[in-house]
Amino acid sequence: MSYGDPRYGNQYRNDGGNGSGAGIGLAVRMIPILIGVVAIGSTMVRGCQQGPFGRVQVVAINPAQEAQLGLQAFQETLEHARVVKGGPAVEAVRTVAKRLIRATQDPGFQQLIGTPIPDFKWELEVVDDKQVNAFCLPGGKIVVYTAILPVAETDAGLATVIGHEISHALAHHGAERMAQQQMVQVGLTSAGASMGDMDAGKRQQLLTVLNAGAKYGILSYSRSHESEADHMGLLLMAAAGYDPEETVRFWQRMTEATSGGKAPPEFMSTHPSHTTRIRDLTEWIPTAKPLFDNSQSKSATEVLPAFR
Repeated sequence: MSYGDPRYGNQYRNDGGNGSGAGIGLAVRMIPILIGVVAIGSTMVRGCQQGPFGRVQVVAINPAQEAQLGLQAFQETLEHARVVKGGPAVEAVRTVAKRLIRATQDPGFQQLIGTPIPDFKWELEVVDDKQVNAFCLPGGKIVVYTAILPVAETDAGLATVIGHEISHALAHHGAERMAQQQMVQVGLTSAGASMGDMDAGKRQQLLTVLNAGAKYGILSYSRSHESEADHMGLLLMAAAGYDPEETVRFWQRMTEATSGGKAPPEFMSTHPSHTTRIRDLTEWIPTAKPLFDNSQSKSATEVLPAFR
């Protein structure tokens, strides 16, 4: 075969005979990735701050923006909800929440957390609903659904729930999750742009794999946030004078209450398994005990009033 054969000439002209064409193609393909790396790096530098327990976290928005989003979501949640304004059960919920809110200023709690405590405009509403749930939005907006009360059973059990939710807000987990999702999206977009000349079928396969990895990576971050809120909430309830041993009893009751449903494997869930939570909380209780022993609000565990 002759190098001058027109049937093969393009093969050698495309890369100049020394592979330079392939090198140029690789360089062009790297441009979107490099742009993505710069964008992700900018987000990390701009949003970097001190997180709980000495870790560094990256957030997407500032506290004022967080609080505004939290207020908007709070108002939208209550717009069509059956808000319960009075009664012994509501007063018990408010008492637990007030003690926990005061405990956010406890020096022992703050020292163990090791991160600045935000100055929130706290609000709480109790909603008559069958969801076994509660949440605290950024800015300190708390919603407790009545269906969680029988599972909480006691004031300390309810302090486990509300303390956990307050801890999400104190730790800026919402803003951190937003930053994580933004960086993942930038990375996926950059990777997709760099595959423009790839075979369509192979490109789709690779993007599917990348998306799956990103999804379960974010779930892992979600589980770490849940565990961190468990840890912070345990310390917070102890500082508020609620027996930290009650956290284990609450999760045992939660396990019984949800045993009828089939939970997904832990790596596919946004939350740790109940077994994992009980194990972790048991390990953290000795650290929380001194906060409980020294609390000025310490009291015996009491059964919550029935909602109806």
